[in-house]
Amino acid sequence: MEGIKPGEKQGHTHKINLLNRKSCALNGVVDVLAFDVNEIILETELGMLMIKGHELHVTRLSLDKGEVDVEGRVDSLAYSDIPASSGKKESFFGRLFS
Repeated sequence: MEGIKPGEKQGHTHKINLLNRKSCALNGVVDVLAFDVNEIILETELGMLMIKGHELHVTRLSLDKGEVDVEGRVDSLAYSDIPASSGKKESFFGRLFS
């Protein structure tokens, strides 16, 4: 039996399927915080996730199931352990890029 690794939360599943950098299916998504054609910021069960690329579109969103599908050219996926609401007055983007 494997133990829980540092930083890993027990009982949460987060999965990303990326096909040819053009189609991305995610689960374990709690909220979509921001999106435009070049960047999507998601809150997942295991941290904040920033997807960068070109012509990005959220094609399916089901927060009840925690699922999001994205299409477009994916250039990068980056995680941050910064919570979306930490009680500070600083903006989310300020905390993310500090």
